[in-house]
Amino acid sequence: MTKYIFVTGGVVSSLGKGITAASIGLLLKSRGLRVIHQKFDPYLNVDPGTMNPYQHGEVYVTDDGAETDLDLGHYERFTGITTTRNCNYTSGRIYDSIIGKERRGDYLGGTVQVVPHVTTEICDSIRSVVTPDIDVVICEIGGTVGDIESHPFLEALRQFRQQTGRGNSLFIHVTLIPYLERAGEVKTKPTQHSVGRLREIGIIPDILICRSEKHLDKEVRKKLSLFCNVDEEAVIEAMDVPNTIYEVPLEFAAQELDTVIIDSLGLRASRRNLKLWRDYVDRVTSAEREVSIAIVGKYSELLDAYKSIHESLQHAGAFHNARVRIVSVSAEEIEQKGPAEVISGCGGILVPGGFGSRGVEGKILAVRYARENNIPYFGICYGMHVAVIEFARNVLHLKEADTAENNPATPHPVIHLMEEQKRIMNLGGTMRLGAFPCNLAKGSFIRKMYGKEQISERHRHRFEFNNDYREGFEKAGMALTGISPNGLLVETVEIPDHPWFIGVQFHPEFKSRPIDPHPLFKGFVGASLAGKGKQCE
Repeated sequence: MTKYIFVTGGVVSSLGKGITAASIGLLLKSRGLRVIHQKFDPYLNVDPGTMNPYQHGEVYVTDDGAETDLDLGHYERFTGITTTRNCNYTSGRIYDSIIGKERRGDYLGGTVQVVPHVTTEICDSIRSVVTPDIDVVICEIGGTVGDIESHPFLEALRQFRQQTGRGNSLFIHVTLIPYLERAGEVKTKPTQHSVGRLREIGIIPDILICRSEKHLDKEVRKKLSLFCNVDEEAVIEAMDVPNTIYEVPLEFAAQELDTVIIDSLGLRASRRNLKLWRDYVDRVTSAEREVSIAIVGKYSELLDAYKSIHESLQHAGAFHNARVRIVSVSAEEIEQKGPAEVISGCGGILVPGGFGSRGVEGKILAVRYARENNIPYFGICYGMHVAVIEFARNVLHLKEADTAENNPATPHPVIHLMEEQKRIMNLGGTMRLGAFPCNLAKGSFIRKMYGKEQISERHRHRFEFNNDYREGFEKAGMALTGISPNGLLVETVEIPDHPWFIGVQFHPEFKSRPIDPHPLFKGFVGASLAGKGKQCE
């Protein structure tokens, strides 16, 4: 029978439930168990696809075309699993399904209520990821215990445990143990209150993951065990790790968290094997070389907006036994000061995906600076669009070339709206989403990096390269090296006589893993290391 682990959070938000859940998945997988992850988000948006990055951070895209929470990226990177749309549910999606059923008459005229209809829908959603080859479902509940939005999910978990039996589910509560410097001691009372709120609902945590600035001594562990009704060995310390988030599973392994879980659920598992993971962490922590890479974006001050790109660069850096120092650069600052002042000395320049006109001219200036100064350039989605615009303006001399997204009246829409997008009115979930195949041109640089003719990568866009300009670009020296199998969509561009200049319509960052870095990021970081000058400040 499939077992279930439910991860909740208490006291404050942003405690790292996603990293905790991902780390547990890695540990169980290292013991030979087959896992799948889920994330439940209490907000009423149907998915995060239309949410502002300042509120939500990165939108993570799955192979099957779902726009999901960024924690699914942690799940995939830590465990190597491939998530699906059933791995992320929001309150909005739950209620949307219920309202659809009510409109169809599925409830036979009955009054639709939070209990049992909403809670039953949540329970059914948990089961939606269960297949015969899954041993453990790890389900993270977003928000903080006590939030009014989270209450239906917690009630559903109580019901779910009653339905499946206590021996088949496990509750892990991630909580904060604050340290009061004046008093010189850690305080357990906030955690006691948080666990108390869970107990009021009918949930008693089996394991506590305790975030703290200080190590928890034996007396503190005993106190938490007594007042929160958990075994002392199930009180797990979670301090900030010094170098990389990928050290977290190793810290949990040292405290035998996986053993506690396996014993509690009565699972049969093999001996833990984390050799490849430890090797990766060792390369990260022992790297002696360093390279600065500028990420020129719209949300330079918001690290979570480009979370998967940051992680992919670190994966590639470790592959080259180097440390990547990411320089977050505001595209608007480049508009004001010029690229030479802002990004001079960086080993490589990357422009990530995005939407809208804010900062676009700064991105175009960054592309020109990279192209003319032989600095490795990597353009992802919108980063490919601005590379095409820059080339059109400054090499093809189409001075008014632009994207129709920002300038519908441009006489040279080198980037224009995809044909199938022209009839779409609703914004949510209607872009070209998910994994699509792409054929790579024989002899191209990008094909050499992938080592194969056809690839599959994840997309999230409405606009594309305008085929009316294909011939002009290729004659002028920009090679269109990746084409959709039907020959209609330009998916990758490169400049053959440049040290490393590639733009891709897709998002390769979603498929990079710590012990299996994406080939494009490996190539980009390698080129940036080879040609780096003084470090960019």
